[in-house]
Amino acid sequence: MADKCHLCLLGLIFLSSLLTGLSGVDDAHVFISSGEDVRLPCNNALPGCKSTTWIYNRFSYSSAVELFSGGRKKTDIEKHERLSLESDCSLNIKSVTKEDCGSYICQQYVNGHKLRTDARVFLNVLHVSSSEISAGLSVTLFCQLYSSYPRVSCGDLIRSERIDLFWVNQAGDKLTNSDSRYQISAPDHCIISLKTTILNEDHNREWRCEVTHRDQLKTSVSYTVKISGEKTIS
Repeated sequence: MADKCHLCLLGLIFLSSLLTGLSGVDDAHVFISSGEDVRLPCNNALPGCKSTTWIYNRFSYSSAVELFSGGRKKTDIEKHERLSLESDCSLNIKSVTKEDCGSYICQQYVNGHKLRTDARVFLNVLHVSSSEISAGLSVTLFCQLYSSYPRVSCGDLIRSERIDLFWVNQAGDKLTNSDSRYQISAPDHCIISLKTTILNEDHNREWRCEVTHRDQLKTSVSYTVKISGEKTIS
């Protein structure tokens, strides 16, 4: 028993050090639904933004992409048209996609010398997809949190950061398997699916996937049923 406890303790220490290496005490954690606009703060900015550089990493092992340099936007990157700076040097991203998740770092350079500590923002994107939908047939909705901690397993991240994904109905009541109409499953810790059979009275019914971080609601994505086959995600 003592050996097992020792191994558990070593595992917790390793996970804590890994998360600390990825996320410092002054880092910001932003949760947003796909399709929405988001603002990422730059907490080390100098006035005027002429010293501000923003870089982006989708994965820890990928090369950093420079989005802004000296307050000027790089136009040779794929998503440059969706990017802008506010007067306080925060980064705006329009119509966020699941591919936008990752770490964003705001840096300050003067005469080629970096000043101040980097300001890092972790962007997490909530996205819902579904199978085809028709009256009388079953539909499965998939809600996934695209996270920005690629070196940490999703299960470890959710447990350590107390992140929770769940489905609610229009009244805001949490859906569970205790209701025989719904089948809720989590094939992966960052994915939760909702399966049900569509009834005629479900037209315009809304189900919502929500994510909480340390018991605080961060963002949600709704799915509105359209019996005609058209579906709306917002």
